[in-house]
Amino acid sequence: MSTNEPLVRFENVQKSYDGEILVVKDFNLDVEHGEFVTMLGPSGSGKTTCLMMLAGFEPATNGNIYLNGKPINNVPPHKRGIGMVFQNYALFPHMTVAENLAFPLEVRNIGKAEREERVNRALDMVRLGDFGNRRPAQLSGGQQQRVAVARSLIFDPELVLMDEPLGALDKNLREQMQYEIKHLHESLGLTVMYVTHDQTEALTMSNRIAVFDDGVVQQCASPSKLYERPDNAFVANFIGENNRLMGTVEAINGENATVKTDSGDIVVATKINVSSVGERTTLSLRPERIFISPEDNKTPNTYSAMVKELIYHGDHIRTRFSVCGDDDFIVKVPNSADNTSLIEGKEVNIGWMSEDCLALDG
Repeated sequence: MSTNEPLVRFENVQKSYDGEILVVKDFNLDVEHGEFVTMLGPSGSGKTTCLMMLAGFEPATNGNIYLNGKPINNVPPHKRGIGMVFQNYALFPHMTVAENLAFPLEVRNIGKAEREERVNRALDMVRLGDFGNRRPAQLSGGQQQRVAVARSLIFDPELVLMDEPLGALDKNLREQMQYEIKHLHESLGLTVMYVTHDQTEALTMSNRIAVFDDGVVQQCASPSKLYERPDNAFVANFIGENNRLMGTVEAINGENATVKTDSGDIVVATKINVSSVGERTTLSLRPERIFISPEDNKTPNTYSAMVKELIYHGDHIRTRFSVCGDDDFIVKVPNSADNTSLIEGKEVNIGWMSEDCLALDG
């Protein structure tokens, strides 16, 4: 095997269940050894189908899937050597935790002494060393999910697939498990392919994120690049919170586009995928990148805005403005003594830098 060979390669992969409608359209993706790659998208976008094809539970309609440079389209699931974690845990209720963990090792004919050693190591890895004799029903949801993760790692797979594994947990436990899985990935050098529709989860855990929509990857990049420089309006709206202003390109000057919004305001933005005057565009602005009462000449885009609503969030005040024709323009304002001027019904100036305002496809 070449050291440059990706661990996983999807090559022109398509999937149709009825022979007519493609739920996955020409999917191409390389996953390197040790990467944590998340497939993110709304329900029905094709992300889980791609994971199931890689696991061998669904056949690809067209295209090839490779593992370590070898085609695996016709290799049965149990011979692919891939660990799996599901949302519903899929633990055997009649077995103890230790027996659940030992099961994949028994299937592989690993001896009793080594099985016990691996089970103990796996339980310690997920901080459940004293729980080996319990049944799944005697565990909390978070503990059951830890067992499911440990079972997927017990036979030292090169690749672990996780399909919405934290979806059934409450918010605090889900966040805790995100960090635990991320730390296991880093400490064990695992390669993980993860499916979720939760953008925060994807941003927290991943080296790269493939954003799916309608069977097509819209963009595959690092979390910071997806957030800071989305390729199109779908990605901008799906990743993080986002203000949108619609308008028409009036001029293009190097990296910038001058846009006249539908309300008649002029905005200078960074052009992402607009190229000509007269094009319709969506301006994308993150709520935390907007200044209240900006200093003169500090921002090239400054507008009078009406405070419509103040919502207390502890560390910040979520402020809804009416500006540039948009009555639902959100600004995240740090909670500090400097912001006593924000009063519902009052007009203030707000502004933003041109590099923080992206001119995307209309």
